[in-house]
Amino acid sequence: MLRRLLLPALALAALAFSSGFALAAYPDKPIRLIVPSAPGGAPDALMRALGQQLSLQMGVPVVIDNKPGGSYVIGTMDLVKSAPDGYTLAYGNIVSLATNKSLLAAVPYDVDKDLTLVSNALRLSNLMIVNNDLPVKTVPELIAYAKKNPGKIAYASDGNGTTAHLGVELFKAMAGIHMLHVPYRAATAAVTDLIGGGIQMMMVNTPVSGPLAQAGKVRALGISSPQRLPTYPDVPTIAESGLRGFEVTAWGGIIGPANLPKDVVTRLNAEIRSALASPAVRDRFKTLGADTAPSTPEEFMALSRSETVKWARIVKFSGARID
Repeated sequence: MLRRLLLPALALAALAFSSGFALAAYPDKPIRLIVPSAPGGAPDALMRALGQQLSLQMGVPVVIDNKPGGSYVIGTMDLVKSAPDGYTLAYGNIVSLATNKSLLAAVPYDVDKDLTLVSNALRLSNLMIVNNDLPVKTVPELIAYAKKNPGKIAYASDGNGTTAHLGVELFKAMAGIHMLHVPYRAATAAVTDLIGGGIQMMMVNTPVSGPLAQAGKVRALGISSPQRLPTYPDVPTIAESGLRGFEVTAWGGIIGPANLPKDVVTRLNAEIRSALASPAVRDRFKTLGADTAPSTPEEFMALSRSETVKWARIVKFSGARID
C-alpha cells in the first residue's frame, strides 16, 4: 500500500525536476565571479558594476574573485576546473576567448570543449595616451618622433595578448615604427610608471585611461574606435589621424565551465540582459567608457570564433610576440 502511494509522488517529483521546476531553486547561495585580472583595471570595475546588479536581481551575493596572471589563463583554468552548477562563473574576453590561441604556444583549455559562453556584456575602446613630457600632441607627431628615435619609446600593456598589447603592435606595423613593449601584470601599475616617465606611451581601455587624461595626468592622442566617442569628443580616432582602417575594440562577457545546465544558462542569460538594460549598469558602463553589448550564447560563441580568426591574421601581420 505504502509503495503504491509513494510511486505516483516520486513520478511527480521526477516530472517536476525534468520540466524545469528545479530552476526556481537556482540560485540559493553566493555566486563566485572570477575576474582573471588584477583589481583596479577595466575588467574589474565593469564586472563589479554588473555583479552588483545581478546580486540585487537574483537575491544572492555575487562575489568578485580576482585571479590575475598568465594572460588570463590562471583565472580561466580555475573556472574550467569548477563544478558546472552555475555557482562559479568568470569574465571571458578577447584575450581568454580569442587572442591567446594565436599568441600562446599552448593554451591549456579549449574554448569550444571546456567552456560555456553565456552572454557577451560589453564593448570598449582604447585611448592612446602618452607621458606629458613626451614632445608630441598628435598621432602623426608620435609617428614622426618614433621614426626619428627608433626603439626609444617604451610602451606598456596590462599583459601579453591584451588589446593594449596587440593594438600597439598593429599600430607599429601600420605606421612602420619600432617601440619597445613592456608588459605589466596590471594596468594600474603600468599607468603609474607612465605618469612617472618610466614608460612613454600606452593604448589602454578607457575606464583606466579616460580619467587620467581628463585630469591632465597624461595626454590623449587618439582613440581606437571607428568613430569618436561622445565621452571624448575632442579626441580624434587613430584612423582619422592618418592610419586609415585602424580599429581595436575590446569585448567581454560571462562564461561558465563546460556542461553548464541549459536551464541555468537560460536563466543567467536573461538576468545578464536585464542587468545590462538597467540604468545603474548602463550609466556606470557609460561613465567608464564602455557600451553594453548583451548577446545570446550562440552569438557570443560566434564572436569568439570570428575574433580568433581576425586576431590570428593581425598577430601574423604585426609580428606580435610574447615578451
